[in-house]
Amino acid sequence: MDRSGEPQVRTAARLSDVAAAAGVSLSTASKVLNGRGRASEETRRRVLATAARLDFQPNALAKSFALGRSYTIGILANNAPETFTMPVLIGANAELSRYDMASLLYNADRDPELRAEHVRRLRARQVDGLLVIGIGADDRLPSVSGFPAPVVYVNGVSDSPRDASFPPENRKAGRMAAEHLIGLGRTRIAHITGDEMAPAVIDRGAGFREALREAGLTMAFGQPLFGNYYREWGFRAARRLLDANCPVDGLFAGNDEIGLGAFAAFREAGLRVPEDIAIVGYDNFSRITNLQKRVLTTVDPNLETVGSAAVRHLLRAIGGDAEPGVHSVDCTLVEGYSTVGGTPPGAPVEVVFSL
Repeated sequence: MDRSGEPQVRTAARLSDVAAAAGVSLSTASKVLNGRGRASEETRRRVLATAARLDFQPNALAKSFALGRSYTIGILANNAPETFTMPVLIGANAELSRYDMASLLYNADRDPELRAEHVRRLRARQVDGLLVIGIGADDRLPSVSGFPAPVVYVNGVSDSPRDASFPPENRKAGRMAAEHLIGLGRTRIAHITGDEMAPAVIDRGAGFREALREAGLTMAFGQPLFGNYYREWGFRAARRLLDANCPVDGLFAGNDEIGLGAFAAFREAGLRVPEDIAIVGYDNFSRITNLQKRVLTTVDPNLETVGSAAVRHLLRAIGGDAEPGVHSVDCTLVEGYSTVGGTPPGAPVEVVFSL
């Protein structure tokens, strides 16, 4: 209250206040807050933190009219309810919210005709940019040609090299799995995976073989066992290794479902995990679905990070600074019971690994 006893009205922070408090120019503050142009990560974080501290709230409607932009991003998902789409959406929307950008989500439901209709509607909406989300690194996404705003592809790769695509770094994922097993002293390492023609399978396998070769090792069984991404395949493939009397002390599974199936087969045969056989999976399925606790050591593709990285690139492209090509996002190895031992948390092992 002031001296008259009347409550004081707080003056809304202006862009110039944010710039001064952050120690940057007015144009730099504007570019950061509008997601346009380049700025160092340290500058970007300082400006955003200052804006939050000052509770800076730009007039969205006035800004839209003044700059001729909708401040809305279209999101076209190949299959929005798909398990590995949701983390990408979460990461993308979290990044958009940092720049006070809205989003419009359209789900193509894997239907090419519906996808084309959604693209037409997004054109009419005059969105500032378009984010196309695939269902995984194996997804080859048709390029949205002639769209009147920048387009970025994520969790899949566009079929045009002129586009910018953001998949997980699959080659490094395979290398990471092999190096972890080798670091544990495992020397007879097998690989059970999905379709041999799938791009992600090819890339992960290449990284896996590179790491083995550099360590002077060859792959157990002589070659990968190709199949599908289901748990039943992991079980059957592991049984095939056992029936062939192939000595194995480590396994890189193409995904966590394969890894869990193999785990069940090894246990059924009286082998101990990880004492006799250590297993590394891929996708960190338990974190995404919360179906089970940390049982498998796994390579996490960091899909939320993939989504946020794609949005940052899209915002730069809207500002006129775009780089076409494939921009792979690093994965992370997350240790679990299947390589480091201990007591599996959560559900009993018999329930977790039932087929």
